[in-house]
Amino acid sequence: MTTFQEARAFLLHNRTDYETAVRDFRWPDPVPFNWALDWFDKLAKDAEAKDRPALWIVDAAQDKQTKLSFGALSKRSNQVANFLRAQGLKRGDHLLLLLGNVVPLWETMLAAMKLGVVVIPATTLLTADELRDRLDRGKAKAVVAAQDQVAKFASLGAENIVRIVVGAASDGWLAYGEAAKAPGSFAADGSTNADDPMLLYFTSGTTAKPKLVLHSQRSYPVGHLSTMYWIGLMPGDVHLNISSPGWAKHAWSCFFAPWNAGATVFVVNQPRFDAKGLLATIGRCGVTTLCAPPTVWRLFIQENLASFKVSLREVCGAGEPLNPEVIDQVQAAWGLTIRDGYGQTETTALAGNSPGQKIKVGSMGRPLPGYRVQVSDADGHPAKEGEVALLLGADRPAGLMQGYQGDDGKLSGAEGALYRSGDVVFSDDDGYLTFVGRSDDVFKSSDYRISPFELESVLLEHELVAEAAVVPSPDPIRLAIPKAFVLLTSGADRTPETALSIFRHLHTRLAPFKRIRRLEIVTELPKTISGKIRRVQLRRLERDDDRNDPLRGREFREEDFPELPKTRSET
Repeated sequence: MTTFQEARAFLLHNRTDYETAVRDFRWPDPVPFNWALDWFDKLAKDAEAKDRPALWIVDAAQDKQTKLSFGALSKRSNQVANFLRAQGLKRGDHLLLLLGNVVPLWETMLAAMKLGVVVIPATTLLTADELRDRLDRGKAKAVVAAQDQVAKFASLGAENIVRIVVGAASDGWLAYGEAAKAPGSFAADGSTNADDPMLLYFTSGTTAKPKLVLHSQRSYPVGHLSTMYWIGLMPGDVHLNISSPGWAKHAWSCFFAPWNAGATVFVVNQPRFDAKGLLATIGRCGVTTLCAPPTVWRLFIQENLASFKVSLREVCGAGEPLNPEVIDQVQAAWGLTIRDGYGQTETTALAGNSPGQKIKVGSMGRPLPGYRVQVSDADGHPAKEGEVALLLGADRPAGLMQGYQGDDGKLSGAEGALYRSGDVVFSDDDGYLTFVGRSDDVFKSSDYRISPFELESVLLEHELVAEAAVVPSPDPIRLAIPKAFVLLTSGADRTPETALSIFRHLHTRLAPFKRIRRLEIVTELPKTISGKIRRVQLRRLERDDDRNDPLRGREFREEDFPELPKTRSET
């Protein structure tokens, strides 16, 4: 039998020995286990860890910081658990968590786990209608919200749920601060089983109405041992993950992975993102491990990175694959290689470039310990290029969701022989995976398969392109042609000269069959509230030929520029 502590110790010991880790790692057995009580509280009593900062929040605007040790957070989460229990919450109830990066977010997450209450994490950017969907489909019996969220609930008919506000109490809302009066010790009402529900996520809705992803008391706490391994976390690290609360990546790297390692969760709150200020804070506070999305890395390299003296040992990127030039600039400035990783809301980190391993440019790495990945064709057979699929049955990874929860409570999507991710990759002979795109984003042009990501990567190499999204534009001969919606860098003009410069750039880097034939230079791109570009919305604009939509910009076509060289097939 393998315990959580044994599995953790094995991965820490083999943190740079990928072959041994993959070959010999075994997930802990699915025995009764409450991560908050049986692991986090254990750290709070450990002689080496109890006084170590578990949470360190820097508020840039107010020039203040908050540090809480493992011992302090253990006690405070006990108080919150007792407070929630006094309001009638019990094992299996659902709680909507609607907070920014403030201490009560971490206290409430731990408290809910101790109680067995299922948390529905939500971003504070949700509209009232989106909150109604969370309350209704999520069957929430309680909400813990920030003061500035209270007004959204006025028309939602939420009078029958327990409403708790971080801030001053108001009509119908209890003050979160009352939890400080509750006892500092907590006794569970029974054991926590591995398959007890723990988290209910609403997916970002990139291509459809958000699905409900259900995770268990085992899948995310234990499953994020793989994420700890990918990031390369060690006890005592100070880990910064740039992610917003409410989304899975926040739980990945601002909660479970660092605390699995016994590291400090480090957070910087800024009124507006300030790359220079954040880099200075990273250096001043001794951050050792950093994970950030590609957008942040692209903003970082706009600064003189070499001038910032940092203590970083590990740097990672996640969310979407990074472009090679970003990796090269960070390597030149800091001598560190950004290591890509891959996973979903439905999983923990399932593939990645772990510390000490050879990195292939453009690849998101190899399957991580505990994950058996099969690249599958449409019929579920192994292939060199196809959908990322996870082997289930005896090989089922601990970090996979219980399933998508339907309105009737039934689960689907994670049963049978394979879990199909919807993400298309290419696998080379060494097992390295390279992202191609979402299965519903890849399209055909003249019978060639076109990956939007590949073309977007080339577009982003142009000095005037800040962001780009490639979608199929209907064409009577080719079925579809690649079209790019482009957002320019600050100060760049939407002129024919700019468009010609971009087209010339593309002509030197793309084969004719996948060349972008149309550019639409816009002032904004549609995004989900988690920041991912909604290609599905742009595809619809092209399909319907809607020229009046406010998202529309100034369109340029290759044929507008006779000075562009033509291939033999085009003359």
